Amino acid sequence: MVQKNGLEDYYVIRNQKKLRFGYTTGSCAAGAARGAARLLLGEDEISEVELMTPKGILLHLEILDRKRSENAASCAVRKDAGDDPDTTNGILVYAKVEKFLIRSDMEDRIVIDGGIGVGRVTKPGLSQKIGEAAINPVPRAMILQAVEEIADQYHYEGGLKVTISVPEGEKIARKTFNPRLGIVGGISILGTSGIVEPMSEKALIDSIRVEMTQHAAMGEQYMLVTPGNYGADYLREHMELPFEKNIKCSNYVGETIDMAVDMGVKGILFISHIGKFVKVAAGIMNTHSHSADARMEVLCSNAIRAGGDLACARSILQCNTTDEALRVLDENHILKETMKEITDRIQFYLDHRSYQQILLGAVIFSNEYGYLGQTANAAELIDKISKGEKE
Repeated sequence: MVQKNGLEDYYVIRNQKKLRFGYTTGSCAAGAARGAARLLLGEDEISEVELMTPKGILLHLEILDRKRSENAASCAVRKDAGDDPDTTNGILVYAKVEKFLIRSDMEDRIVIDGGIGVGRVTKPGLSQKIGEAAINPVPRAMILQAVEEIADQYHYEGGLKVTISVPEGEKIARKTFNPRLGIVGGISILGTSGIVEPMSEKALIDSIRVEMTQHAAMGEQYMLVTPGNYGADYLREHMELPFEKNIKCSNYVGETIDMAVDMGVKGILFISHIGKFVKVAAGIMNTHSHSADARMEVLCSNAIRAGGDLACARSILQCNTTDEALRVLDENHILKETMKEITDRIQFYLDHRSYQQILLGAVIFSNEYGYLGQTANAAELIDKISKGEKE
């Protein structure tokens, strides 16, 4: 009999196929921590735990490989990514919970760290400090809440140390961008909702085509496109353009242009965070990190074109995030000039993809610096979209 995990009624339909939801490594870690805390503080046997995810879905997670001693207990939860392609699907995520005496100089009653197979941060610019385990903020909060609830349930007032480990983590991490981000020794514990919603690449592209077809059918010949939530938020909050016309293209910049040409669309204005579209300045038309990165290399080469020296270039190459690199450019007084170089190249590669058959442009921003620049055709596209021009 297959154990029910609480996701049986959650799925999406793509191409007449039912694709199951799954749960993240963050949910695995929190569930395992909850189970280990229960084993340590009150129960001899435990086969499953309940875990409420940030998305509001209650999971029933099977507890595996249970071990217990006088002052420590550990167990594991197996990752189920549903029908989403995921390199971590099927791995065991372990949590060990140990008792310790709280000292007067200690701030935290519950301490969370990473063990074998959980990466360590070695470079600045991520949500964790250098030296910390690569356990992202939402999973960390989930683990803390899970263990606190069990400690309160059993009226335990001492200290608890939670160590998350993934025996296969170091091997799996080689297939990810963790080493490049300065995360060494394993995977990151991830997830902002606790739930994995499946979406194949083909299904995503098909959904973009459907949405674009709908907009074209309503007479829109100049499309307003954002890669994701950051672009949509910036459009809504900072631009006087019709937000309801926004189409999300995810990472598929090239495919979106191809579709538009095929449909006879007259033009596209992209509104994008620099972290995505800086890749387009190198001709990279699928901006997913699995396909290509090169953000720092693109920023570095264009900084040199803008007058940056060798020290500036080296500093950029050592950055983890585009916002961090922008600070380097700003400190070297070449931010504006570098953005001009980048937007010129974005325009070139957008035009190259379409063979100049349609009007293409982009507005680029960052969360920290706001508006960074726009390509040569952006002003004309903004005007046409603002007027609702239908040709």
